[in-house]
Amino acid sequence: GSSLEPKEPSMEPPAMPEEEEVPLTTASGPEGCQLFGYVGIEAVLDQMKIKTMKTGFEFNIMVVGQSGLGKSTMVNTLFKSKVSRKASQPSQEERIPKTVQLQSVTHVIEEKGVKMKLTVTDTPGFGDQINNENCWDPIIKYINEQYERYLREEILITRKRKIPDTRVHGCVYFVPPTGHWLRPLDLEFMRRLSKIVNVVPVIAKADTLTLEERAEFKQRIQEDLKTHAISVYPQEDFDQDPDDRALNDRIREKIPFAVVGADQEHQVNGKRVLGRKTKWGIIEVENPAHCEFPLLQDLLIRSHLQDLKDITHNVHYESYRVRRLNESNQ
Repeated sequence: GSSLEPKEPSMEPPAMPEEEEVPLTTASGPEGCQLFGYVGIEAVLDQMKIKTMKTGFEFNIMVVGQSGLGKSTMVNTLFKSKVSRKASQPSQEERIPKTVQLQSVTHVIEEKGVKMKLTVTDTPGFGDQINNENCWDPIIKYINEQYERYLREEILITRKRKIPDTRVHGCVYFVPPTGHWLRPLDLEFMRRLSKIVNVVPVIAKADTLTLEERAEFKQRIQEDLKTHAISVYPQEDFDQDPDDRALNDRIREKIPFAVVGADQEHQVNGKRVLGRKTKWGIIEVENPAHCEFPLLQDLLIRSHLQDLKDITHNVHYESYRVRRLNESNQ
C-alpha cells in the first residue's frame, strides 16, 4: 500500500526544462549572417586603401601599330602627361627601322596621393616594311621575357617580398582607318597575341572617317574577329559575375573603339579642352559625341585596370608558368 504521510520536501532544486542553445548570429542568407553589433569589418577597405597609397602599384601598357597612327599621342592623352617617347625628327637613315624595335619608358604618376609606376612600351617599325613576315616575333619574345623574369623571381628559395612586375598588362593595337576589312597582318597579329596578352583594338585617327564609314568599318572588324575566332579583351570566357558580364557585353558591342588623340588644349565655350583643330571646327577628344576616346580611357584606367592585371596574372602568366615548368620537368 501507499503511505498517507506527506513526503519531505527535496533539497534538490526543481529540474528546469532544457533550453535550446541560442546562436550568437542568425543566418540571413545562404552564406551570410546578421551581426548583433558593430564589428568593424569595413575598416579593411580603409587599410587596403592606405597601404596601396603608400606602396603604389604598377601598370604596364604596350602600343602596337604602324608609324604615323598617333600611338605616342594617344598614350599622352590617356594619362594627360608626356609619358610616351618624345617625337623627334630622325635622320633619313633612321627614319624607318629595319626591324621591329621595342622602346620602354617608365614614369611615376601621382594623382590625389595615389602613385602609379607606368611603363609604356612602343613598337616602332611594326608593319612599316614591304615584307612584314614574322614582324610580331620580337613583340612575342618581349612579352614572354617579362613572364620569364617574373617566374625566375618567383621560384627562388629566398625571394623578395614584392616581386617587380614588368609583365605587359594590356596591348592597344592601332588599326589603320582604311574603312575596309582588316588586313591579314592585323588578323595574324591579334590571333597570335591574344593568346598571351590582353589585346584591345582601336581605330586610329577616326576623325578621317565619316560617321557612316566608321560604323560600317567597326561592324566589318567585329565580323572579322568573330570569323577568325579572335578573342580580344574583355574576353567572354572570363566573365563570372552577372554584373560584370552585362557591363562587358556593352563594351564588346563598341569594340574596336574609334579614337582620336590630341595633346594640345584649345578654347571651347570658355573652357580649355584637349582637341584637334581643323578648318571646320575643333574635335574634342573627351567629348563622346566626337569620338570614343572616353570609352577607351574608362576601360583601361577607371573600370578595368585591376581586371587587366588580374587576368594577366591568373590566366596568361599562369599558362606560361605551367608550360615552362612542364618543359623543365621533362
